[in-house]
Amino acid sequence: METRALMNPYADYDGRPASTQALFDSQGKLTSEFAQRLSSKVSELLAVMENGLKSADPRDCTSYTGWSGIALLYLHLHSVFREPSFLQKALDYVSHSLKCLTRRHDVTFLCGDAGPLAVAAVVYYRLQRAQEADECINRLLQLHQTVVMGSGGLPDELLYGRMGYLYSLIFVNQQLGQDMIPMQYIQQINEAVLASGENLSRRVRIQDRSPLMFEWYQEQYVGAAHGLAGIYYFLMQPGFISGEERVHRLVKPSVDLVCRLKFPSGNYPPGIGDEHDLLVHWCHGAPGVIYMLLQAYKVFGVPQYMEYALQCGEVVWRWGLLKKGYGLCHGAAGNAYAFLALYRNTHDPKHLYRACMFADWCMNYGKHGCRTPDRPFSLFEGMAGTIYFLADLLQPMKSRFPAFEV
Repeated sequence: METRALMNPYADYDGRPASTQALFDSQGKLTSEFAQRLSSKVSELLAVMENGLKSADPRDCTSYTGWSGIALLYLHLHSVFREPSFLQKALDYVSHSLKCLTRRHDVTFLCGDAGPLAVAAVVYYRLQRAQEADECINRLLQLHQTVVMGSGGLPDELLYGRMGYLYSLIFVNQQLGQDMIPMQYIQQINEAVLASGENLSRRVRIQDRSPLMFEWYQEQYVGAAHGLAGIYYFLMQPGFISGEERVHRLVKPSVDLVCRLKFPSGNYPPGIGDEHDLLVHWCHGAPGVIYMLLQAYKVFGVPQYMEYALQCGEVVWRWGLLKKGYGLCHGAAGNAYAFLALYRNTHDPKHLYRACMFADWCMNYGKHGCRTPDRPFSLFEGMAGTIYFLADLLQPMKSRFPAFEV
Protein backbone atom coordinates (compact mmCIF):
# COMPACT_ATOMS: atom_id res chain seq x y z
CA MET A 1 0.00 0.00 0.00
CA GLU A 2 1.43 3.40 -0.93
CA THR A 3 0.66 5.85 1.78
CA ARG A 4 -0.13 9.43 2.72
CA ALA A 5 0.58 8.76 6.37
CA LEU A 6 3.38 9.60 8.76
CA MET A 7 4.96 6.72 10.60
CA ASN A 8 3.11 5.80 13.79
CA PRO A 9 5.72 6.41 16.53
CA TYR A 10 3.71 4.78 19.34
CA ALA A 11 4.20 1.31 20.79
CA ASP A 12 1.02 -0.72 20.38
CA TYR A 13 -1.01 -2.00 23.32
CA ASP A 14 0.76 -5.06 24.75
CA GLY A 15 -2.06 -6.36 26.96
CA ARG A 16 -0.25 -5.54 30.21
CA PRO A 17 -2.08 -3.33 32.75
CA ALA A 18 1.09 -1.22 33.04
CA SER A 19 0.70 0.03 29.45
CA THR A 20 -2.60 1.74 30.23
CA GLN A 21 -2.41 2.63 33.91
CA ALA A 22 -1.37 6.25 33.23
CA LEU A 23 -4.35 6.60 30.87
CA PHE A 24 -7.39 4.75 32.23
CA ASP A 25 -8.46 2.14 34.78
CA SER A 26 -9.87 -1.35 34.18
CA GLN A 27 -13.38 0.12 33.75
CA GLY A 28 -12.16 2.44 30.99
CA LYS A 29 -12.41 5.54 33.19
CA LEU A 30 -9.65 8.02 32.35
CA THR A 31 -7.14 8.86 35.07
CA SER A 32 -7.47 12.35 36.49
CA GLU A 33 -4.00 13.25 35.10
CA PHE A 34 -4.83 12.23 31.55
CA ALA A 35 -8.30 13.82 31.72
CA GLN A 36 -6.69 17.02 33.01
CA ARG A 37 -4.23 16.99 30.14
CA LEU A 38 -7.07 16.66 27.64
CA SER A 39 -9.09 19.44 29.28
CA SER A 40 -6.10 21.82 29.38
CA LYS A 41 -5.38 21.16 25.72
CA VAL A 42 -9.03 21.81 24.85
CA SER A 43 -8.82 25.24 26.55
CA GLU A 44 -5.51 26.04 24.90
CA LEU A 45 -6.64 25.11 21.39
CA LEU A 46 -9.97 26.93 21.86
CA ALA A 47 -8.08 30.18 22.41
CA VAL A 48 -6.03 29.60 19.25
CA MET A 49 -9.20 28.72 17.29
CA GLU A 50 -11.11 31.79 18.49
CA ASN A 51 -8.27 33.99 17.38
CA GLY A 52 -8.02 32.23 14.01
CA LEU A 53 -11.75 32.52 13.35
CA LYS A 54 -11.45 36.31 13.16
CA SER A 55 -10.29 35.85 9.58
CA ALA A 56 -12.72 33.03 8.61
CA ASP A 57 -15.25 33.42 5.78
CA PRO A 58 -18.09 35.51 7.28
CA ARG A 59 -20.63 33.99 4.86
CA ASP A 60 -19.98 30.27 5.41
CA CYS A 61 -22.99 29.05 7.42
CA THR A 62 -22.22 25.33 7.17
CA SER A 63 -21.39 22.75 9.81
CA TYR A 64 -18.60 21.37 7.62
CA THR A 65 -16.38 24.45 7.37
CA GLY A 66 -18.48 27.33 8.72
CA TRP A 67 -20.17 28.94 11.72
CA SER A 68 -22.66 26.17 12.41
CA GLY A 69 -19.77 23.76 12.91
CA ILE A 70 -18.24 26.02 15.55
CA ALA A 71 -21.67 26.27 17.22
CA LEU A 72 -21.88 22.46 17.20
CA LEU A 73 -18.45 22.29 18.88
CA TYR A 74 -19.56 24.64 21.66
CA LEU A 75 -22.82 22.74 22.08
CA HIS A 76 -20.75 19.57 22.54
CA LEU A 77 -18.38 21.27 24.98
CA HIS A 78 -21.41 22.42 26.96
CA SER A 79 -22.60 18.79 27.18
CA VAL A 80 -19.19 17.61 28.35
CA PHE A 81 -18.14 20.38 30.74
CA ARG A 82 -21.54 21.85 31.73
CA GLU A 83 -20.05 25.33 31.42
CA PRO A 84 -22.85 27.91 30.71
CA SER A 85 -20.56 30.23 28.72
CA PHE A 86 -20.14 27.46 26.11
CA LEU A 87 -23.88 27.47 25.45
CA GLN A 88 -23.77 31.24 25.01
CA LYS A 89 -20.93 30.83 22.50
CA ALA A 90 -22.97 28.21 20.64
CA LEU A 91 -25.83 30.70 20.44
CA ASP A 92 -23.57 33.48 19.11
CA TYR A 93 -22.17 31.28 16.36
CA VAL A 94 -25.41 29.63 15.32
CA SER A 95 -27.15 33.03 15.19
CA HIS A 96 -24.43 34.17 12.81
CA SER A 97 -24.97 31.00 10.81
CA LEU A 98 -28.74 31.55 10.51
CA LYS A 99 -28.09 34.98 8.97
CA CYS A 100 -26.24 33.51 6.00
CA LEU A 101 -28.15 30.35 5.04
CA THR A 102 -27.79 28.97 1.51
CA ARG A 103 -31.59 29.32 1.12
CA ARG A 104 -32.73 25.77 0.28
CA HIS A 105 -29.97 25.30 -2.24
CA ASP A 106 -28.27 22.70 -0.05
CA VAL A 107 -30.33 20.69 2.42
CA THR A 108 -27.86 18.68 4.50
CA PHE A 109 -26.56 18.85 8.05
CA LEU A 110 -22.93 19.28 7.01
CA CYS A 111 -23.10 21.39 3.87
CA GLY A 112 -26.54 22.99 3.82
CA ASP A 113 -29.22 24.83 5.77
CA ALA A 114 -30.47 21.82 7.73
CA GLY A 115 -27.36 21.83 9.95
CA PRO A 116 -27.67 25.42 11.19
CA LEU A 117 -31.41 24.97 11.75
CA ALA A 118 -30.97 21.71 13.69
CA VAL A 119 -28.11 23.07 15.81
CA ALA A 120 -30.06 26.29 16.49
CA ALA A 121 -33.13 24.29 17.56
CA VAL A 122 -31.06 22.43 20.16
CA VAL A 123 -29.27 25.57 21.41
CA TYR A 124 -32.59 27.43 21.83
CA TYR A 125 -34.13 24.43 23.54
CA ARG A 126 -31.27 24.19 26.05
CA LEU A 127 -31.66 27.92 26.73
CA GLN A 128 -35.38 27.27 27.38
CA ARG A 129 -36.40 29.41 24.43
CA ALA A 130 -39.00 26.90 23.29
CA GLN A 131 -40.76 29.08 20.73
CA GLU A 132 -37.56 29.79 18.79
CA ALA A 133 -36.60 26.10 18.99
CA ASP A 134 -39.98 25.10 17.51
CA GLU A 135 -39.60 27.70 14.79
CA CYS A 136 -36.24 26.20 13.72
CA ILE A 137 -37.70 22.67 13.73
CA ASN A 138 -40.61 23.84 11.58
CA ARG A 139 -38.23 25.46 9.11
CA LEU A 140 -36.20 22.25 9.08
CA LEU A 141 -39.31 20.18 8.31
CA GLN A 142 -40.29 22.55 5.48
CA LEU A 143 -37.35 21.09 3.55
CA HIS A 144 -38.69 17.54 4.02
CA GLN A 145 -40.87 17.35 0.93
CA THR A 146 -38.13 18.52 -1.45
CA VAL A 147 -35.80 15.91 0.03
CA VAL A 148 -38.29 13.05 -0.29
CA MET A 149 -39.17 14.05 -3.85
CA GLY A 150 -35.47 14.51 -4.60
CA SER A 151 -36.06 17.64 -6.65
CA GLY A 152 -33.07 19.02 -8.49
CA GLY A 153 -31.53 15.55 -8.82
CA LEU A 154 -30.72 15.34 -5.11
CA PRO A 155 -28.20 12.55 -4.41
CA ASP A 156 -28.53 10.11 -1.50
CA GLU A 157 -25.17 10.49 0.26
CA LEU A 158 -24.28 12.24 3.51
CA LEU A 159 -22.53 15.47 2.51
CA TYR A 160 -24.97 16.79 -0.09
CA GLY A 161 -27.80 14.28 -0.26
CA ARG A 162 -30.79 12.75 1.49
CA MET A 163 -28.81 11.09 4.27
CA GLY A 164 -27.37 14.48 5.17
CA TYR A 165 -30.87 15.85 5.67
CA LEU A 166 -31.88 12.69 7.52
CA TYR A 167 -29.03 13.21 9.97
CA SER A 168 -30.47 16.63 10.90
CA LEU A 169 -33.70 14.98 12.02
CA ILE A 170 -31.78 12.29 13.92
CA PHE A 171 -29.68 14.98 15.61
CA VAL A 172 -32.75 16.86 16.86
CA ASN A 173 -34.26 13.62 18.20
CA GLN A 174 -31.01 12.53 19.86
CA GLN A 175 -30.62 15.85 21.61
CA LEU A 176 -34.23 16.69 22.46
CA GLY A 177 -35.97 13.33 22.83
CA GLN A 178 -36.75 10.58 20.34
CA ASP A 179 -40.25 11.71 19.42
CA MET A 180 -39.50 15.39 18.76
CA ILE A 181 -39.64 14.58 15.04
CA PRO A 182 -42.03 11.68 14.27
CA MET A 183 -40.48 8.46 12.95
CA GLN A 184 -42.58 8.67 9.77
CA TYR A 185 -40.46 11.63 8.57
CA ILE A 186 -37.32 9.52 8.99
CA GLN A 187 -38.89 6.47 7.34
CA GLN A 188 -40.13 8.48 4.34
CA ILE A 189 -36.58 9.63 3.57
CA ASN A 190 -35.25 6.09 3.87
CA GLU A 191 -38.02 4.84 1.56
CA ALA A 192 -36.96 7.42 -1.02
CA VAL A 193 -33.33 6.33 -0.63
CA LEU A 194 -34.25 2.65 -1.07
CA ALA A 195 -36.26 3.44 -4.20
CA SER A 196 -33.36 5.44 -5.60
CA GLY A 197 -30.88 2.64 -4.78
CA GLU A 198 -33.03 -0.10 -6.33
CA ASN A 199 -33.54 2.03 -9.39
CA LEU A 200 -29.81 2.55 -10.01
CA SER A 201 -29.01 -1.09 -9.26
CA ARG A 202 -31.45 -2.14 -12.00
CA ARG A 203 -30.13 0.49 -14.37
CA VAL A 204 -26.52 -0.71 -14.02
CA ARG A 205 -27.76 -4.34 -13.99
CA ILE A 206 -26.21 -5.54 -10.75
CA GLN A 207 -29.42 -6.19 -8.83
CA ASP A 208 -28.58 -9.89 -8.47
CA ARG A 209 -25.33 -8.99 -6.64
CA SER A 210 -26.31 -5.74 -4.94
CA PRO A 211 -30.03 -4.86 -4.80
CA LEU A 212 -29.03 -1.26 -4.01
CA MET A 213 -26.49 1.03 -5.68
CA PHE A 214 -25.79 4.73 -5.28
CA GLU A 215 -23.65 7.26 -7.06
CA TRP A 216 -22.52 10.83 -6.63
CA TYR A 217 -21.53 12.71 -9.78
CA GLN A 218 -21.65 9.46 -11.79
CA GLU A 219 -19.13 7.81 -9.44
CA GLN A 220 -20.04 4.85 -7.25
CA TYR A 221 -18.25 5.94 -4.08
CA VAL A 222 -17.65 3.51 -1.22
CA GLY A 223 -16.83 5.62 1.85
CA ALA A 224 -18.80 7.32 4.61
CA ALA A 225 -19.05 10.85 3.20
CA HIS A 226 -20.21 10.34 -0.39
CA GLY A 227 -20.70 6.65 -0.61
CA LEU A 228 -22.29 3.31 0.08
CA ALA A 229 -20.88 2.77 3.59
CA GLY A 230 -22.41 5.99 4.89
CA ILE A 231 -25.79 5.26 3.31
CA TYR A 232 -25.99 1.63 4.49
CA TYR A 233 -25.00 2.67 8.02
CA PHE A 234 -28.22 4.70 8.23
CA LEU A 235 -30.42 2.18 6.42
CA MET A 236 -29.49 -0.42 9.08
CA GLN A 237 -30.53 1.72 12.06
CA PRO A 238 -33.39 0.10 13.99
CA GLY A 239 -36.80 1.31 12.85
CA PHE A 240 -35.50 3.50 10.02
CA ILE A 241 -36.99 1.13 7.45
CA SER A 242 -40.36 -0.47 8.11
CA GLY A 243 -40.18 -4.24 7.69
CA GLU A 244 -37.10 -6.11 8.86
CA GLU A 245 -37.20 -8.54 5.96
CA ARG A 246 -36.47 -5.67 3.56
CA VAL A 247 -33.32 -4.79 5.48
CA HIS A 248 -32.23 -8.44 5.06
CA ARG A 249 -33.29 -8.63 1.43
CA LEU A 250 -32.03 -5.26 0.18
CA VAL A 251 -29.37 -3.94 2.52
CA LYS A 252 -27.47 -7.05 3.61
CA PRO A 253 -26.40 -8.24 0.11
CA SER A 254 -25.50 -4.64 -0.74
CA VAL A 255 -23.27 -4.46 2.35
CA ASP A 256 -21.72 -7.76 1.27
CA LEU A 257 -20.76 -6.22 -2.08
CA VAL A 258 -18.84 -3.49 -0.21
CA CYS A 259 -17.11 -6.20 1.88
CA ARG A 260 -15.92 -7.88 -1.31
CA LEU A 261 -14.14 -4.68 -2.32
CA LYS A 262 -11.73 -4.96 0.63
CA PHE A 263 -8.05 -4.72 -0.27
CA PRO A 264 -5.60 -7.32 1.12
CA SER A 265 -4.43 -4.56 3.50
CA GLY A 266 -7.89 -4.44 5.10
CA ASN A 267 -8.58 -1.00 3.61
CA TYR A 268 -11.34 -0.09 1.10
CA PRO A 269 -11.22 1.78 -2.22
CA PRO A 270 -12.65 5.31 -2.62
CA GLY A 271 -14.95 4.04 -5.38
CA ILE A 272 -16.03 0.86 -7.15
CA GLY A 273 -13.44 0.01 -9.79
CA ASP A 274 -10.75 2.15 -8.14
CA GLU A 275 -7.72 -0.02 -7.41
CA HIS A 276 -5.72 2.57 -5.46
CA ASP A 277 -5.15 1.48 -1.89
CA LEU A 278 -4.14 4.92 -0.74
CA LEU A 279 -6.74 6.76 1.33
CA VAL A 280 -7.19 6.10 5.03
CA HIS A 281 -9.68 8.86 5.84
CA TRP A 282 -13.11 8.99 7.44
CA CYS A 283 -14.41 10.27 4.08
CA HIS A 284 -12.74 7.57 1.94
CA GLY A 285 -11.41 4.27 3.28
CA ALA A 286 -11.44 2.04 6.36
CA PRO A 287 -11.99 4.76 9.01
CA GLY A 288 -15.46 5.46 7.58
CA VAL A 289 -16.42 1.97 6.38
CA ILE A 290 -15.97 0.64 9.92
CA TYR A 291 -19.29 2.15 11.07
CA MET A 292 -21.20 0.23 8.39
CA LEU A 293 -19.43 -2.99 9.40
CA LEU A 294 -20.12 -2.57 13.13
CA GLN A 295 -23.77 -1.77 12.45
CA ALA A 296 -24.08 -4.78 10.12
CA TYR A 297 -22.62 -6.98 12.87
CA LYS A 298 -25.18 -5.62 15.35
CA VAL A 299 -28.09 -6.16 12.98
CA PHE A 300 -27.19 -9.45 11.26
CA GLY A 301 -24.84 -11.04 13.81
CA VAL A 302 -22.43 -12.33 11.15
CA PRO A 303 -18.94 -12.67 12.74
CA GLN A 304 -17.21 -11.72 9.48
CA TYR A 305 -18.48 -8.13 9.79
CA MET A 306 -16.78 -7.76 13.16
CA GLU A 307 -13.63 -9.40 11.79
CA TYR A 308 -13.52 -6.85 8.94
CA ALA A 309 -14.20 -3.99 11.38
CA LEU A 310 -11.23 -5.12 13.49
CA GLN A 311 -9.11 -5.17 10.32
CA CYS A 312 -10.18 -1.56 9.70
CA GLY A 313 -8.85 -0.77 13.17
CA GLU A 314 -5.48 -2.29 12.22
CA VAL A 315 -5.38 -0.19 9.04
CA VAL A 316 -6.10 2.99 11.01
CA TRP A 317 -3.47 2.18 13.63
CA ARG A 318 -0.87 1.61 10.96
CA TRP A 319 -1.68 4.36 8.44
CA GLY A 320 -4.03 6.71 10.26
CA LEU A 321 -1.69 9.53 11.29
CA LEU A 322 -2.05 11.61 8.17
CA LYS A 323 0.16 14.17 6.48
CA LYS A 324 -3.09 16.04 5.85
CA GLY A 325 -3.30 16.94 9.52
CA TYR A 326 -5.45 16.55 12.59
CA GLY A 327 -9.01 17.07 11.34
CA LEU A 328 -12.16 14.97 11.25
CA CYS A 329 -12.81 14.43 7.55
CA HIS A 330 -9.28 13.49 6.58
CA GLY A 331 -7.08 13.67 9.64
CA ALA A 332 -5.93 11.94 12.81
CA ALA A 333 -8.90 13.04 14.97
CA GLY A 334 -11.46 11.62 12.55
CA ASN A 335 -9.47 8.41 12.25
CA ALA A 336 -9.26 8.04 16.05
CA TYR A 337 -13.06 7.78 16.20
CA ALA A 338 -12.72 4.36 14.57
CA PHE A 339 -10.97 3.16 17.74
CA LEU A 340 -13.67 4.66 19.95
CA ALA A 341 -16.36 2.89 17.92
CA LEU A 342 -14.49 -0.41 18.31
CA TYR A 343 -14.03 0.21 22.02
CA ARG A 344 -17.73 0.86 22.58
CA ASN A 345 -18.60 -2.31 20.67
CA THR A 346 -15.97 -4.66 22.13
CA HIS A 347 -14.88 -3.11 25.47
CA ASP A 348 -11.36 -4.24 24.56
CA PRO A 349 -8.91 -1.77 26.20
CA LYS A 350 -6.62 -2.02 23.18
CA HIS A 351 -8.92 0.27 21.20
CA LEU A 352 -9.21 2.87 23.94
CA TYR A 353 -5.42 2.80 24.30
CA ARG A 354 -5.05 3.45 20.57
CA ALA A 355 -7.55 6.33 20.71
CA CYS A 356 -5.48 7.82 23.57
CA MET A 357 -2.29 7.56 21.49
CA PHE A 358 -3.96 9.37 18.57
CA ALA A 359 -5.14 11.98 21.09
CA ASP A 360 -1.54 12.41 22.23
CA TRP A 361 -0.59 13.02 18.60
CA CYS A 362 -3.40 15.57 18.26
CA MET A 363 -2.30 17.32 21.47
CA ASN A 364 1.02 17.99 19.73
CA TYR A 365 -0.97 19.97 17.16
CA GLY A 366 1.18 21.51 14.45
CA LYS A 367 4.42 19.81 15.45
CA HIS A 368 4.53 17.05 12.80
CA GLY A 369 4.93 19.12 9.66
CA CYS A 370 1.40 18.31 8.40
CA ARG A 371 -0.36 20.31 5.72
CA THR A 372 -2.41 23.33 6.86
CA PRO A 373 -6.02 22.85 5.69
CA ASP A 374 -7.85 25.49 3.61
CA ARG A 375 -10.17 26.29 6.54
CA PRO A 376 -7.70 25.69 9.38
CA PHE A 377 -10.11 26.34 12.29
CA SER A 378 -13.26 24.67 10.95
CA LEU A 379 -15.06 21.63 12.34
CA PHE A 380 -14.43 19.13 9.56
CA GLU A 381 -11.12 20.34 8.12
CA GLY A 382 -9.42 22.04 11.01
CA MET A 383 -8.83 22.65 14.67
CA ALA A 384 -12.46 22.71 15.85
CA GLY A 385 -12.80 19.03 14.92
CA THR A 386 -9.67 18.11 16.85
CA ILE A 387 -10.97 19.93 19.94
CA TYR A 388 -14.28 18.10 19.53
CA PHE A 389 -12.48 14.74 19.56
CA LEU A 390 -10.27 15.57 22.57
CA ALA A 391 -13.38 16.55 24.55
CA ASP A 392 -15.24 13.43 23.37
CA LEU A 393 -12.43 11.21 24.61
CA LEU A 394 -13.21 12.35 28.18
CA GLN A 395 -16.35 10.16 28.03
CA PRO A 396 -15.35 7.32 25.70
CA MET A 397 -18.60 5.35 26.00
CA LYS A 398 -20.63 8.42 25.03
CA SER A 399 -18.38 9.46 22.14
CA ARG A 400 -19.87 9.71 18.64
CA PHE A 401 -18.33 10.88 15.37
CA PRO A 402 -19.97 14.32 14.99
CA ALA A 403 -22.60 14.93 12.31
CA PHE A 404 -22.60 11.24 11.40
CA GLU A 405 -22.83 8.61 14.14
CA VAL A 406 -26.26 7.85 15.53
